[in-house]
Amino acid sequence: MIVDATVLPWASPLLYVAGALAALAIADDARRWRLAGRIAAVAPLAALATALFEVPQGARVDMIGLAMVLLVGLIGWVIVRYSARYLAGERGQRRYVAATLLTLAAVCTVALSQHLGLLVAAWIASSLALHPLLTFFRERPQALVVAHKKFIASRLAELCLLGALALIHAALGTLALPAITNALVGAAGLPVGLQAAALLVALAVILKSAQLPVHGWLIQVMEAPTPVSALLHAGIVNLGGFVLIRLAALIGAVPAAQTLLVVVGSLTAVLAGLIMMTRISIKVRLAWSTCAQMGFMLMECGLGLYELALLHLVAHSLYKAHAFLGAGGRVADYRQGLLGERTADRRSAGRRIGAGMLAAVFTVTVVGVLAAAWSAGLQVTPLPWIVSLILGLGLTPLLGATLRELPRGLLRVAAVVLAYLAWHAVAGSLMTLPAAPPPTALALWAAACFVALYGVQTVLRSAPQGRLARTLHAPIHAGLHLDERFQRLTLRIWPAPRVTANAALRSRIPITEPSGEHR
Repeated sequence: MIVDATVLPWASPLLYVAGALAALAIADDARRWRLAGRIAAVAPLAALATALFEVPQGARVDMIGLAMVLLVGLIGWVIVRYSARYLAGERGQRRYVAATLLTLAAVCTVALSQHLGLLVAAWIASSLALHPLLTFFRERPQALVVAHKKFIASRLAELCLLGALALIHAALGTLALPAITNALVGAAGLPVGLQAAALLVALAVILKSAQLPVHGWLIQVMEAPTPVSALLHAGIVNLGGFVLIRLAALIGAVPAAQTLLVVVGSLTAVLAGLIMMTRISIKVRLAWSTCAQMGFMLMECGLGLYELALLHLVAHSLYKAHAFLGAGGRVADYRQGLLGERTADRRSAGRRIGAGMLAAVFTVTVVGVLAAAWSAGLQVTPLPWIVSLILGLGLTPLLGATLRELPRGLLRVAAVVLAYLAWHAVAGSLMTLPAAPPPTALALWAAACFVALYGVQTVLRSAPQGRLARTLHAPIHAGLHLDERFQRLTLRIWPAPRVTANAALRSRIPITEPSGEHR
């Protein structure tokens, strides 16, 4: 069977499709938005009904897909309500509503599918449905060129996915996800065809997730309406991590695919984290943050930490939707942060690095104690040491600025670690994935990347006019010119519609940061 016996969750994509068709038939914008709002409110209730009625009765329910549908439904409802006010008086609202609902339908289908062919078809459909939203302002050449860049990257990714489908079906004779997982669990070695399929899937996810060096379209889609940015960053880009979770048995059995994900993901996270520090526009900073978070998520999948990747996916979706829709409030927070940075001095770099090491050591110690307790009886997998180290570095701000605040800060760190472990256990209970321990060298590489990122960021914040900052600012601000080269190549090979390659370059389309934002 292509789908589970549970039918209720499939009402969500069907409602979205019906709403899109009705939106095309309705002439009045106000009526169209009222219908879209009702559809967006009712669609996720089907998934919630499944959780309330099917799960307690012991029915076979895909909890990962159910959680994704609930997440997509919540974000979709907020975005539809926000869009109705945001686009009041704009032309093209019929096209916008229909494309939004079709995009939500495609994403829900990706989440629910238990058949790899349907999953890939729905992923392709989500990209095609998103394209009219990215080009909503058709009179803007910047929007057309950026959407064209994404179109090219997505089509390349889909060629990789189709190739992977052919190889998987040729080797296993099926595309049903449960059958693929059962066939690969415990396999001593995979044939060349399946190893190539795993590499193609990893490459497709890298292209779809806006990883370096094809990341530019994600940064430059600010010409689209703000709710489109929220939908893209909170829902569409995250699908790469979800697909890797679905194919965990295949990816975990091919070290080359794991290595590709860890190396590309960690390098993207580090470089995007540094580039974000050079940006002024809040929306562009958020876009670079998404690029970095996607790199971190791919790294988690490459390391076999699929429970953490699922938790990361949910948390990032909720945060990024809120951040984009509330981008105005982020301006005040950023300015307040700048005031704090200006008062820093060179000597604070050493203190910050020391505090980070202290938080990391404390976090690893807490995790180690809990791991020893859990191994005695509880069936919960503790956080790997590498993630504990990275988590500790990230918790440095909780320690406070003075020694007097240190005891309270350590308590805050302990509380966050315990909460993180609890959510990790919840995510693990939703998943039955094969253990896929990564090579030790990959874990050490990831640790080195994030320790280096933390150290460089600390020095740059403490000495913004220092030698290191002056040396790194120009190349980092330019993104190492990676996107500029990719844009020139793509426009030379396949010019954007109604905008030739030479005209686009002469119009000085921003390579690293758009010159303006709509509203």
